[in-house]
Amino acid sequence: MRDAAPQTIYLADYTPFGFIIDSVALHFDLDPNKTRVKSTIAFRPNPDATDKTFFLHGENLKLISAAIDGNSVSPEITDSGLTCPVPDAPFVWESEVEIDPMGNTALEGLYMSNGMYCTQCEAEGFRKITYYPDRPDVMAVFTVTINGPHPVLLSNGNPVSASEHAAEWHDPWPKPAYLFALVAGDLVAHSGSFTTTSGRDVTLNLYVRPGDEGKCAFGMQALKDSMKWDEDVYGREYDLDLFNIVAVDDFNMGAMENKGLNVFNSSAVLASPETSTDMNFERIEAIIAHEYFHNWTGNRITCRDWFQLCLKEGLTVFRDSQFTSDMRSAPVKRISDVIDLRARQFPEDQGPLAHPVRPESFQEINNFYTATVYEKGAEVIGMLKLLVGDKAYSDALDLYFSRHDGQACTIEDWLRVFEDTTGRDLAQFKRWYSQAGTPHLSVTEEWDHGKLTLNFKQHTPPSGATPAPQPYLIPIAMGLIDQDGDEVEETVVLEMTQAEQSFVFDNLGTRPMASVLRGFSAPVVLTQDLSDADRAHLLAYDTDPFNRWEQGRTLARHSLTAMILEGKKPNKDWLKGIRAVISDEHLDPAFRALMLGLPSQSELARSLSEAGHTPDPDIIYAAVEATRAAMAKSYANLLPTVYMRHTVTDDYAPNAAQSGKRALANAALSLLTPTDGGTTAQTQYEGADNMTQQLNALANLIRAGRGSEALQAFEAQWKDDRLVMDKWFGLQVMEADPEEAHEVVETLTKHPDFNWKNPNRFRSVLGAFAGHHAGFHHASGAGYRLLADWLIKLDPVNPQTTARMCSAFQTWKRYDADRQALIKGELDRILSQPSLSRDTTEMLTRIAGV
Repeated sequence: MRDAAPQTIYLADYTPFGFIIDSVALHFDLDPNKTRVKSTIAFRPNPDATDKTFFLHGENLKLISAAIDGNSVSPEITDSGLTCPVPDAPFVWESEVEIDPMGNTALEGLYMSNGMYCTQCEAEGFRKITYYPDRPDVMAVFTVTINGPHPVLLSNGNPVSASEHAAEWHDPWPKPAYLFALVAGDLVAHSGSFTTTSGRDVTLNLYVRPGDEGKCAFGMQALKDSMKWDEDVYGREYDLDLFNIVAVDDFNMGAMENKGLNVFNSSAVLASPETSTDMNFERIEAIIAHEYFHNWTGNRITCRDWFQLCLKEGLTVFRDSQFTSDMRSAPVKRISDVIDLRARQFPEDQGPLAHPVRPESFQEINNFYTATVYEKGAEVIGMLKLLVGDKAYSDALDLYFSRHDGQACTIEDWLRVFEDTTGRDLAQFKRWYSQAGTPHLSVTEEWDHGKLTLNFKQHTPPSGATPAPQPYLIPIAMGLIDQDGDEVEETVVLEMTQAEQSFVFDNLGTRPMASVLRGFSAPVVLTQDLSDADRAHLLAYDTDPFNRWEQGRTLARHSLTAMILEGKKPNKDWLKGIRAVISDEHLDPAFRALMLGLPSQSELARSLSEAGHTPDPDIIYAAVEATRAAMAKSYANLLPTVYMRHTVTDDYAPNAAQSGKRALANAALSLLTPTDGGTTAQTQYEGADNMTQQLNALANLIRAGRGSEALQAFEAQWKDDRLVMDKWFGLQVMEADPEEAHEVVETLTKHPDFNWKNPNRFRSVLGAFAGHHAGFHHASGAGYRLLADWLIKLDPVNPQTTARMCSAFQTWKRYDADRQALIKGELDRILSQPSLSRDTTEMLTRIAGV
């Protein structure tokens, strides 16, 4: 039977919980199928609440007993929780429940992963552990006792006592239930220490399964670097004696910031040169930083309700981006973030899943852990910092931490500290939080005897979430470059507040070119009336690295669009401009590697759709392949030199310098392969001593039609390493010919190591397939049917992963009528399933528009 009809929850309906919790004591007797959880909770009436109903959330719980002040009670129980009459005075609630961790395949609450107990409580998983007011504005001090036959028994906070089969933990910092964590299992610790600025000695542990000890050193160093950076940049010290991280194989997300006990997807923390790529190392460094930074922006100050999710996530994503920029290359990080934003968030903002950074309503909160909340939320923080300046931003953050420490806050609280610090009225800026959609910004120029006038217009397409968008406050960073390539106006920040607004630059000698939206100063779609020759000039001379890359990207998109729509050849001026950049040894190799990249096929489809054309995935694929062939031919005499010059021969290190060189060498390798038939790739594969080189070589061998033997050898070498095998599965999908992609996926799903219940493995195959634009959108509809089949199979087991995978269908209305009909048929088929989860039902009804 289908889950109960989803209930829509509205921000406007928020009311505080009727009771305050003074303390929580939990006692766990662990058993794979019959874990007992006893809770003792001290409640008292909340004088600020108007609704005094005593309701505790609870799902899939077997109530054994319940008592108030020692007297047994019989609460009224529903599928979502319980209610019970309570005194109008302080009282102690006691209950005992039984739960089934082994049967918890949804991986929310307390569950088992390969014999290890672990928890995931954000957003609403704690209600699957015991009856409790499972909402972020209810904060309490927890004491936890764990009994179980396991050598390692962990929870939040500091250890109080431990014996052979029992442990007690106490977390002195009040927290909401979503930050609760418990881990029990046969684990080994990679230990370290950190001394805070004030002199507190903190013990650090990274717990892993036996055999993974050799993959911990980088994660430990990343944690120490994060702790030091947060002290230096934000003045935030760690506040417990212990910080634990646990690596878990079965995990729906990347990691979780539980107070003092972070639980990580093993792919987000385990790393070694032999098994991890440079991109893996950078991702791990960023995720560890992100979760650690949550200690203040998420834990010490949390969100009042789940509508305020962007308060902790947008701010923390911005902070981890700052960290990566400082640890590595700021321009490269910025470009990479924008590529990701356009690939993931722009389609969300422009389709049926559009919602404001702070939504007004939801049915299932798990479906709002989105690129809009995270990545666009971070862009909003970046704009705010740009508008007020570095000093005011720092002062406002200090005020935020001092004013709201220990509180559950709102976006209004956040913006008020900036208003109080700067004296600015941020009412218009707040629209970035309340309106959905990506603003379209256009600029035209007028030149008159030394005076340049820039005429800007902004327009945000209406959506169901925001039918009538109002003008935003848009910070536009820009400069001016003259005909000789000199900068005649350094970066200034214009503040656009109206639908149409002009800015004048005078006393100019000759007409310059406007370098607009430097650093991607606002998450908008920019249209600027520049000729391809003007863009080539900015590509060569712009002093802003992002805009230099942007001009190259735009020229590439123009060239590809002309190929797709008019059958033209690749633009020779663009090819020439890129050649000059990749030949410039004064430039960062990582930046030059990005310059060799092309717009994704999905990005091209979106661009064509926005221009009123119906994208054809087959024609887009052919144009991209033809462009790659033209690049290989045009740079044939340059690529061997670039490849050899940037092939690293020193001992492997995952630092920015070496990673940048490998990125450029492998970008060159991908263009060498079509001309040498994979000879260079074969040599690299045979001599590779790290996963970056081995995996890139393997990808090129597949493209050259020489991958069969290498794939077998790779599998034989790495069959016992689950994370490397995820790469093996995913690579075959990503590199598949579009005509064969669905067959490759079907074959891989029959492989004995395809454990579809493991989120990492499922995503490595089906997630990669959804990202294979031409293969997934094959005209036969085979790709749509295949993904729908697997979503139907996965949903009863893991609704959260299923719902997130449904986003593969969100752009369906941009394609031709035949493809739309095929997709709509699959959406209807999934929705017709009698036991479809709330998570998946909400996602698909929004996507299908029903």
